[in-house]
Amino acid sequence: AVGSIPMVFDVNTAMWFNRKFVTMDIPEPSELDTWLEVGAWTWNWMEPVLGTASFVLLCLQFSRAQIQNLGLKPFTKYLKEMRARNLAKAFPQYNEHFLIEFVETDP
Repeated sequence: AVGSIPMVFDVNTAMWFNRKFVTMDIPEPSELDTWLEVGAWTWNWMEPVLGTASFVLLCLQFSRAQIQNLGLKPFTKYLKEMRARNLAKAFPQYNEHFLIEFVETDP
């Protein structure tokens, strides 16, 4: 995310990225005087990538929230439960309840 800022607004980074990956026509030097003018030029190729990535993340967050609203467990909850069961099987000499609580609270 932070790397997108120089790719959009820094003229040197934008020129390098354009030469290596985009190969778009470079505007006249007088049209790249300010960082806003550079941003207007680079936004032609950065907007589809950034917009699509943002939309995908938004949809994933929405899907996860709806899964939780339905009372279903997200994948991370499933992984923690599986890890707790495996730990309880590996150490049967310890109280199963404490092991499960430990795993569920451990990040």
